[in-house]
Amino acid sequence: MTNAEWFLMVGTLLLVMGLTFTLLKRTPITAAIIYLLVGLICGPSGLNLYHFNPLKDSALLETLTEVVVLISLFSAGVKMPGPFSLARWRTPILLATVSMAITVGLIAALAYFVLGLPLGAGVLLGAILAPTDPVLATDVQIRHPGDRDQLRFTLTCEAGMNDGSAFPFVMLGLGLLGLHDLGDYGVQWFLVDVLWATGASIAIGVVAGVALARLGWKLRRAPHQHELLDDFLGLGLIGVVYGITVLAHAWGFLAVFFAAVALRQTERKLTLSSHEHTDNHPPTGIDEGQVPTVSAGSLVFKEHLERLSELTLVLMLGGTLFINSWSWEAVGLALFVFLVARPVSVLVGLWGTGTARPMRLLTGWFGVRGIGSLYYLMYAIEHGLPEALSLKLIQLTIIVVTLSIFLHGTSVKPLLDRFWPPRKPAQP
Repeated sequence: MTNAEWFLMVGTLLLVMGLTFTLLKRTPITAAIIYLLVGLICGPSGLNLYHFNPLKDSALLETLTEVVVLISLFSAGVKMPGPFSLARWRTPILLATVSMAITVGLIAALAYFVLGLPLGAGVLLGAILAPTDPVLATDVQIRHPGDRDQLRFTLTCEAGMNDGSAFPFVMLGLGLLGLHDLGDYGVQWFLVDVLWATGASIAIGVVAGVALARLGWKLRRAPHQHELLDDFLGLGLIGVVYGITVLAHAWGFLAVFFAAVALRQTERKLTLSSHEHTDNHPPTGIDEGQVPTVSAGSLVFKEHLERLSELTLVLMLGGTLFINSWSWEAVGLALFVFLVARPVSVLVGLWGTGTARPMRLLTGWFGVRGIGSLYYLMYAIEHGLPEALSLKLIQLTIIVVTLSIFLHGTSVKPLLDRFWPPRKPAQP
């Protein structure tokens, strides 16, 4: 396709989506499904107007997916409701750690014993497919900073954390394939890739988020009373935190999410304490949106970037698929991930937490796979994954992501309307 034809196609798609926004909200179809259908029709599966080769363009795709995930993680972080409490965060933490490890193990076992992949490739495939996606799962995520829906909070918080908690398993898979140094008996992997990288990521993110929140708060008030560019500050925080964290050999995704959470929570505390100090009584019913903050000011811009990025990457995804990409083993892997690995890992991870049954069942189903999985795949390819193995993992991953967009996308609205929030039994 020529540049003019690309402009025409994307421009037409944007106009259609903009004009039919209200109609689409009433149907069980997400925006990602529309983009994917257009990609499939125009790509090699249909009219063959364009073809995108993930192996050839892995460096470009790695950068694009990296940027998109970072923007999405920041948006998710600044929407986290406050105040922060370990009791409220317990469920998503368990999902991002215990359930994550179980999912990786189940997928690795299937890949090794059924698909015939090497153990390292199986672990790597598990790490690629285990994280839930903060980009394509917007319909089941927190809608705004004041949204206190427990299911949406859990899924959003889990997606924010497990894009970082998957990285140690990616490195473990690469190490088992001889592409990363694990140390004797995996000691170096555990100390550096698990303990150091995770702890440093959270610490860097929290410190940076708190620092920017306090600096912005101080500059906006007397005697300075500066006007601030919240969009630039939000993007700057993402860039600085990610750069520092990667240079420190830690996980940048995790750091950016916690930087956004710390930014939002600190600004919230400053807002509430300011009202309390002014009124000399505990604040009630305060509209935090009336107080200028970096998190609120940058959120709308980030969400617009997220939508445009989703359109671009899903169109590219549709342009990678041929008819013969749909092998039985790829479809079977996808069904295993959706119907076995995800539900089992959620049930085991939340065992004994007292989580309500509808919450566990819906959480077990809504494990959307998407842009994060594509990033980890491109990351592995760029770190020396053999070509034959790369092609195999590309096929498997793209089919899983494609089916996730269709199955989860068409079921989210009907299931939430029918089963969430749970209806209380009628009083006798």
